[in-house]
Amino acid sequence: MAMSAAASQSFLLNNTSKSTHPTPLTLKSPTHPSTFPTTPLTSTYKSISITCSSAATTTTTPTTLQASTSSDRVFNFAAGPATLPENVLKKAQADLVNWRGSGMSVMEMSHRGKEFLSIIQKAESDLRTLLSIPEEYAVLFLQGGATTQFAAIPLNICTPNDAVDYVVTGSWGDKAYKEAVKYCKPNVIWSGKSEKYTKIPNFDTLEQNPDARYLHICANETIHGVEFKNYPTPIGEKTVLVADMSSNFCSKPVDVSKFGIIYAGAQKNVGPSGVTIVIIKKDLIGNAQGSTPVMLDYKIHAENNSLYNTPPCYGIYMCGLVFEDLLEQGGLGEVEKKNKKKAEILYEAIDSSNGFYRCPVEKSVRSLMNVPFTLAKPELEGEFVKTAAGEEMVQLKGHRSVGGMRASIYNAMPLAGVEKLVAFMKEFQVKHA
Repeated sequence: MAMSAAASQSFLLNNTSKSTHPTPLTLKSPTHPSTFPTTPLTSTYKSISITCSSAATTTTTPTTLQASTSSDRVFNFAAGPATLPENVLKKAQADLVNWRGSGMSVMEMSHRGKEFLSIIQKAESDLRTLLSIPEEYAVLFLQGGATTQFAAIPLNICTPNDAVDYVVTGSWGDKAYKEAVKYCKPNVIWSGKSEKYTKIPNFDTLEQNPDARYLHICANETIHGVEFKNYPTPIGEKTVLVADMSSNFCSKPVDVSKFGIIYAGAQKNVGPSGVTIVIIKKDLIGNAQGSTPVMLDYKIHAENNSLYNTPPCYGIYMCGLVFEDLLEQGGLGEVEKKNKKKAEILYEAIDSSNGFYRCPVEKSVRSLMNVPFTLAKPELEGEFVKTAAGEEMVQLKGHRSVGGMRASIYNAMPLAGVEKLVAFMKEFQVKHA
């Protein structure tokens, strides 16, 4: 997230009147009492003397810490890690050093202690509420990103000889297929590569294998801006639908019961990087191939409630705060309304520009999350990105594999950010048309 060095520093600690203590701070130890002389905060570096019973040492530490405010923050259109709700960040900031009177930061807690157990249990409960996840599904908080699930899924629910079907609508679907080749017998039953990944197929035309173990889709292609508005139904009696929902997870209501597995990296819509969420039907757990690494075995993680080893504790905590925020907004139905409004404004600006801006994606499947666009004059794209950054709108450069621009407008992107981008686009067009 782009901000000044001072602002990023001030996110962690606030300089308030409480920072100046009228009396020395004393660290009490049974055998080694230590006293810190008090020094008022100034705008320079101060030498602070730390006296211990055995020796005195001197350390230099910066003492200027300014509170971050909304005016310090840019509109961050990054595809991931992406912008987080400012109220969530402030809540985390307030509890950073001492979480709810525990005397510890979440970063310091034992993952098996009662404090963190309450955090991860509430995060799961709130996620279940948001998505109306049925009881017969397990929720796992894992690591390794969605990319690790490209291998974990076939390893857990396939034998090496099982057939599986892949619908490839962009780069991530293609990567998932290529990884599955190592562990089962995948078949691409449709690919949009020849049309530069700008469409989603008519489901009736898909030539599915009735014996396929699963049918895999990427629900929203982050790079190409293609999003499924509804989902195909597997024709096989034992075939389950598997979806990578990394970049539109919790952006709208989803009928979880239609899927065998939903998986998502958190760093786009629900938290910082480092957390991967897997929602899996419980009857799919427990059939991993013998060669499956222990850290990829869903059974191990389900039996241990995502605590087999040390999980990404702080990331899970942040996800929990985001889930709380989404519930406070009224749930995913209300969130989807806001996302549709933002996307409508941006796409309208592109489509009404008389070709100055162009979005290559077929209108019926345009993503509400990731909006790719190009300029009629490609030589202006660099100036567009640079000038926008100067106006505090950052990370608008398109993915290196496709070029152009891309505005990622996830849940946490406020309407004001999209409105400012649209106003800038219109001004840029007037200047360069």
